[in-house]
Amino acid sequence: MAFLLADRVQETTTTTGTGTITLAGAVTGFQSFAAIGNGNTTFYTIADQSGSNWEVGIGTYTSSGTTLSRDTILASSNSGSAVNFGAGTKNVFVTYPAERAAYGLTAGSNITLTPGNGTITIAASSGGGGLTWQSVQTGNFTAVSGNAYPVNTTSAAITVTLPASPSAGQQVQLLDYAGTWATNIVTIARNGSNINGVASNVFLITNRGASTLTYVDSTQGWVGSDAFAVTQLGAIPVEYLVVSGGGGGGSNAAGGGGAGGLLTGSTSLLSGTSITIGSGGAGGSNPGNQGTSSSLGAISPTGGGAGGGGFAAGGNGGSGGGAGFGTFAGGTAVAGQGNNGGSTTNTAAPYYTGAGGGGAGFAGQSINATANGGAGGDGLQSSITGTLTYYAGGGAGANKESTGSTVAGGQGGGGNSPTFSAPGAGGTNLGGGGGARCNSAPGTTGANGGSGVVIIAYPNTYPALASIGAGLTYTQPTRSGYRVYRFTQGTGTISW
Repeated sequence: MAFLLADRVQETTTTTGTGTITLAGAVTGFQSFAAIGNGNTTFYTIADQSGSNWEVGIGTYTSSGTTLSRDTILASSNSGSAVNFGAGTKNVFVTYPAERAAYGLTAGSNITLTPGNGTITIAASSGGGGLTWQSVQTGNFTAVSGNAYPVNTTSAAITVTLPASPSAGQQVQLLDYAGTWATNIVTIARNGSNINGVASNVFLITNRGASTLTYVDSTQGWVGSDAFAVTQLGAIPVEYLVVSGGGGGGSNAAGGGGAGGLLTGSTSLLSGTSITIGSGGAGGSNPGNQGTSSSLGAISPTGGGAGGGGFAAGGNGGSGGGAGFGTFAGGTAVAGQGNNGGSTTNTAAPYYTGAGGGGAGFAGQSINATANGGAGGDGLQSSITGTLTYYAGGGAGANKESTGSTVAGGQGGGGNSPTFSAPGAGGTNLGGGGGARCNSAPGTTGANGGSGVVIIAYPNTYPALASIGAGLTYTQPTRSGYRVYRFTQGTGTISW
């Protein structure tokens, strides 16, 4: 039968020992070994998923039983002998081993393929030809067309910049020298050309991976071809915290503002994602005003609910605003983003008091005729920046007149409500609700809610952001092993 190669052939196996491999089906996005054909021979690589045990050789595919024999071992982690694989899943794929690769040859040279039939003469061409292996690369470099590079990321991640102004048929090859690409990644910088038809860089993130990139044209640009898929740097895994602006507190025996809605978790973030920082709602002369939403792409919690005015319910929002003087319900929170504002029950003169705004962690305090103003609900803690911090606390309801005491806002930037001084504003970039104004305090309005914040964090094996929109204000807190971006004002997009 024939000796054949095929592109993007990769299956898994759980075969153990040194014998014939029983194939278990194609990896998503790849062909099965059926592309080689029954009885045909091909080059193969088998590697366990830790990358520590691997073997390159020549094998024969048999469709009955879907097996691949290990006829000739060309190279392996067992000093060139067959590897005795243990339990667990392994990847098996068609490769083009260095031992049989044609490179560094001049036009017109003859080479003999084994196994094979006869010789092939390599003719001169403007862009193709063999690849010339270079020394091991341990730092950032610009690749030259026609070269192949072992890339050693043992000490740090490396960026490889592709050639500028390439011509059709030109190639660059990269190989994981030390099996460390999953720990310290390789970023392929496109240098003005598309990669796989997309205008973004790519990552190489698989241990013992290899990638050959061939320039095709201005539309597709460089096209990656290898057993391990090139990962488009359109998306990277991030942790996120998004907090919207807090609601403003009311005045005239009013309720405290609800905290801005809070969403936190992990996602794959696309390059070109838009970010908006929500502002706090203004304090009102009777009810307050709702805060505005922050957003990270489609992740967009609701602004905090307005503190209810005297004789009014609290406003709905990410967390609900507290109710005002009388018998009224607190504002309703958005499920998963916060908690309801406190309610009032039969408050009457001289108890001109209001309930607390809801926080991300707890509801605002409800009150009755014998109570002072309701405290704001506490927010939630997060250590995404490397420092444990409360976010999204509710604002305090209006305190009883002339008591001389102060009602506390919730932890996480909730504004307070003193008896004889102006209420406290929600915490800046914490999304806290504004405190309500006590009737005996100066001024005529409740306090403003605090502005929101958007924070992302991802492992520092991935590169820094390449572009941050000019309309965004941000800081970069220090967290071991991570890149952290804390966006505090404005609107704009980020890209890798």
